[in-house]
Amino acid sequence: MSRPERVSHQELAYESDILSEYFADLHIHIGRTNDGHAVKISGSSNLTFANIAKEASERKGIELVGIIDCHSPVVQKDIIDCLESGEMNEVKGGGIAYRGTTILLGSEIEIYEQGKGAAHLLVYFADLPTMQAFTAWMSGHMKNVNLSSQRIYVSGRELQAKVYDMGGIMIPAHVFTPHKGLYGSMTPRMEQVLDPGLVSGIELGLSSDSEMAGLISELDPYTFVTNSDAHSLGKIAREYNRIRLAEPNFAEFRKALERADGRCVTGNYGLNPRLGKYHRTYCHGCSRVLDIEHGGAGCPFCGSTKRVQGVLDRILDIADRKEPYMPAFRPAYHYQVPLEFIPGLGKAKMKQLLERFGTEMSILHHAAEAEIAEVVGTDLARMIVMARNGTLKLTSGGGGTYGKVEGASVSKT
Repeated sequence: MSRPERVSHQELAYESDILSEYFADLHIHIGRTNDGHAVKISGSSNLTFANIAKEASERKGIELVGIIDCHSPVVQKDIIDCLESGEMNEVKGGGIAYRGTTILLGSEIEIYEQGKGAAHLLVYFADLPTMQAFTAWMSGHMKNVNLSSQRIYVSGRELQAKVYDMGGIMIPAHVFTPHKGLYGSMTPRMEQVLDPGLVSGIELGLSSDSEMAGLISELDPYTFVTNSDAHSLGKIAREYNRIRLAEPNFAEFRKALERADGRCVTGNYGLNPRLGKYHRTYCHGCSRVLDIEHGGAGCPFCGSTKRVQGVLDRILDIADRKEPYMPAFRPAYHYQVPLEFIPGLGKAKMKQLLERFGTEMSILHHAAEAEIAEVVGTDLARMIVMARNGTLKLTSGGGGTYGKVEGASVSKT
């Protein structure tokens, strides 16, 4: 059967604009360049700029992609090659287009304050010349500007001021994780290290959701996004967003974060937080995920104090509310298990599904259970529907180990 055309978006009128729904994953890393230069050391070697664009567009069905290591000069060389070859082109409003997908040029940067720790911030710019100018500025404050997620030796507020002076936007990354999350490893309150007025949105991360974040009042004004933080091609869109825009580009994305002119995030799609590898506290003494409510300094099983505090436990520690608050503008957070995590759905059956429905987004959002069953049988069809509805049975993750789906371990890359 021939590959179908991508399902058209629901069109919505707003004044003179026609607004449509687009899927977006805004945090994907570069593993290597075409010449073999390492960028994200822990990233896959085939995670190149061009391969990300191809995977997002042709397999995943993601129309707005944030590639986070575009500050690297060796990555910028690959971007220029893609533009000069005609494979890609610059987009009016900001971004670079590959077929039906627009790439936003981003960077993940580590800030550090003595006595508080470190945190990662995401920044985005409209075009390559601006990103190159930002690289030139960062090179005077960073030891190796070619690598991903490097520490910058200026304050968070100074970095913010530079980003917004250059027309960029900034989003704190995976804010609750114990590994370089703003709240998870640096501070109980954002205002202690950043200017809240120079924050465009909040990235939740794999171990949290909107309701959990709703326990912290200073987050009420912000638009939430949830992204894959992919370190391999297969993990693109394991978490993603649905965004209402006139076109997928930088200017429209900025408007969506500001909830301006009808643009907005209309849905967050991600793993149930129980699957996140830092959801609950982990004891190094007895190698247990402490999936229980407990107090005291020591592990309730072995007494050890060598623990990695989980996202849920950290949020409960710093929360200034007993019940979550969800502003009217905040969209629903939809629990999903990515298709590749489903037990029994191997490469051959996945290929058959893609040949029938075109992209993973089409399988997850548009294919009926009966149609899926025609391809892979009733049992797998039921599992896929349960995965996209968030009803699979789960066990909690913690300490760097992902949770499990009905006895199947979730892949770690």
